[in-house]
Amino acid sequence: MDFIQLTGIRCYGYTGYLQEERALGQWFEVDLRIGVDLAPAGRSDRIEDTLDYRSVIAAVKEIVSTAKFALVEKLAETIISTVLNFDRVQQVELKLYKPAAPIPDFGGKITIELTRRK
Repeated sequence: MDFIQLTGIRCYGYTGYLQEERALGQWFEVDLRIGVDLAPAGRSDRIEDTLDYRSVIAAVKEIVSTAKFALVEKLAETIISTVLNFDRVQQVELKLYKPAAPIPDFGGKITIELTRRK
């Protein structure tokens, strides 16, 4: 299977368990590895024969910036389900990062990883 990788999609969103997170928001980052047959586009050199990843990036940003879920797991599932529904997409691997989780004495980041196939 061929893949298109989109890394470092950075968006400001309002998902979080604490009410303050859903009100004030915070930064999220998304990496995607999208399984799609790239052979037709490789032969034709036409964007119609591949996945236009500009639309994928726009969809991810729209979801992150408008969703107000309590759990990052729900946000990740919503993103991956949306990307999987794009034409030509056969598989999606997602990493969703919450780089500044409001947890006392924790300077790391939270990462959710999902893989879904059609």
